[in-house]
Amino acid sequence: MHKVIFDTDPGVDDAMALLFLHAAAQVELIGITTTFGNGTIETTTRNALYIAERFGIAAPVAQGAGVPLVGEAGDPPHFVHGHNGLGDIELPTTLSRQPDPRPAHRLIIDLIRANPGEVEIVAVGRMTNLALALREDPGIAALVKQVVIMGGAFGIDGVLGNVTPAAEANIWGDPLAADEVTGAAWPLTMVGLDVTQKTRMPTEYLRTIADEAGEAGRFIWDISRFYEDFHQKGGVDSIFVHDSSAVAYLLDPTLFEIRRGEIRVVSKGLAFGQTIQKPAAPPSPRVTGMAARFIKSAPASTPMRSAASTRQPCAVWPEPVRR
Repeated sequence: MHKVIFDTDPGVDDAMALLFLHAAAQVELIGITTTFGNGTIETTTRNALYIAERFGIAAPVAQGAGVPLVGEAGDPPHFVHGHNGLGDIELPTTLSRQPDPRPAHRLIIDLIRANPGEVEIVAVGRMTNLALALREDPGIAALVKQVVIMGGAFGIDGVLGNVTPAAEANIWGDPLAADEVTGAAWPLTMVGLDVTQKTRMPTEYLRTIADEAGEAGRFIWDISRFYEDFHQKGGVDSIFVHDSSAVAYLLDPTLFEIRRGEIRVVSKGLAFGQTIQKPAAPPSPRVTGMAARFIKSAPASTPMRSAASTRQPCAVWPEPVRR
């Protein structure tokens, strides 16, 4: 069983990933923490509470950071997720669910301390909450089972940033926090644009979800109409599966090829937000089958850093997505 803290900025793809976690029988969702990004912190927290209330998710929801460690948050990308962060679908004006009284970083610390060696963090927004947790209690790093991040890009097959030529949005939004998080002494994997821009849901697949997956499927269809329109205007005939790819890695890492090595994030200058990895060793020879995976054990004293990637004919999603 995976005991998961989901750090998120809902967001259309965040909402899909949250429902993915909620539906997974092997996941115990023990906490949801919100950060700024796809909306203001007030918007993303409202969205997390709304999804938790609508779909009966019992995990506490804690509001997190509304600004990066340094600087201002900037304007949310309304052209991607809509002004309400959920594709501008109609939302209730009031909610019964209320946020946990603790700030997000404190909830993270408390949950890790209460479950030493068991907690897995899936972080799909700015890394600010994780950085604040580490600053307040550095000892939690040794108590975390693993951290899986949707963020970054490593130039595999020419895939670079989506906000600037160097930077992916989640990292660009708080690169100092991302550098502190990737430098902490916990096992960490980044599932970047190298993976997520190859992992797509076409309209036909989304329509099948709407028809066959009940209320959650209809919700995914509704919120993805605005999101799909954004992709199509940019020349992409389907939606990229960003945040749910990190969940897929959590549930079945054998679907991914892994490149190990230390990761740093540029927090100043022209390459602001760029993720850089020094590979621990050259990739292994290609193997046949559904996916190729390279694993090289790091020395016991060195925290593991991994960048997940897919290369044809590897798969990162169940068969229906590749129809």
